[in-house]
Amino acid sequence: MAGNASAAITNGSKFLGNIIAGSAPGNFTTYWNQVTPENGTKWGSIEGNRNQMNWGNADMIYNYAISKNIPFKFHTLVWGSQEPNWVAGLSAAEQKAEISSFITQAGQRYSAKSAFVDVVNEPLHAKPSYRNAIGGDGSTGWDWVIWSFQQARAAFPNSKLLINEYGIIGDPSLTDKYVTIINHLKSRGLIDGIGIQCHHFNMDNVSVNTMNTVLNKLAATGLPIYVSELDITGDDNTQLARYQAKFPVLWNHPSVKGVTLWGYIQNQTWAANTHLVNSNGTERPAMKWLKQYLGGSSALMESTDAQDITDSVIQPDSVAEPQLQLDLQPVLESVPAE
Repeated sequence: MAGNASAAITNGSKFLGNIIAGSAPGNFTTYWNQVTPENGTKWGSIEGNRNQMNWGNADMIYNYAISKNIPFKFHTLVWGSQEPNWVAGLSAAEQKAEISSFITQAGQRYSAKSAFVDVVNEPLHAKPSYRNAIGGDGSTGWDWVIWSFQQARAAFPNSKLLINEYGIIGDPSLTDKYVTIINHLKSRGLIDGIGIQCHHFNMDNVSVNTMNTVLNKLAATGLPIYVSELDITGDDNTQLARYQAKFPVLWNHPSVKGVTLWGYIQNQTWAANTHLVNSNGTERPAMKWLKQYLGGSSALMESTDAQDITDSVIQPDSVAEPQLQLDLQPVLESVPAE
């Protein structure tokens, strides 16, 4: 599927994707051939008020991916950070019924052409308030995660089910804990791939040796790896050097089947100086290098996507700022020393 997006900077067996927030940038498929919604498919975005479903942003991004014939990932079904505020106050029975309903409705709407689903996001760092209602720790220590994947398998029978977590790429000991969860799911036939976020607070300073150690630990499970939320910061020269040193470690590992960046346009990324394209449409050195490295610098641009970037820029989601606060808080408390 990814190979059909001829305008992207790569068209081989591995995809190079990015996120869409409020609307698709005019130059999205000039660079990328996979789509993940930044916020649009999170439960808190869809059902901010109980029983009032807002599928508009999710529908737009899903339909965009279909129209461009590139893989779509539903992100995410179960996550403690951006769950609806009203969930925590419900009884256990109501909580289970509500999360079950959300998963079922999401599957009915998007399972036909969702290539991937992030079933549980950040189980090591952001457990949902309702986890005891769906199994709690149980006999495995992760029964609530197993339950979530069982529900997702029924709702998204044709999608690859992924788990997703941050902090992994820079911490082999945390990777071991992650693998414990993964193996519980694998033994039950519930998981199809492993997501690792690779945000700047790990990637900027992680060593290549540590990266290889972590990737090999994950690969030993026999499951494919998907880099789900990559960003690297720095001034032009620093960011370039970091991409040159570390992106090939991810891209060339035989178990890594795709890489998704977490934003690329100046002033529209969740963290400063992670962008690859300036607000005026010019490319930073790391973007120019990435195109050259992937052999896509001479790729043809689709006429519908070659318009100036200012014609159709990403509009910040209404929950973009809370996401920044929610995602960063555990990071500040528990970023592993490298």
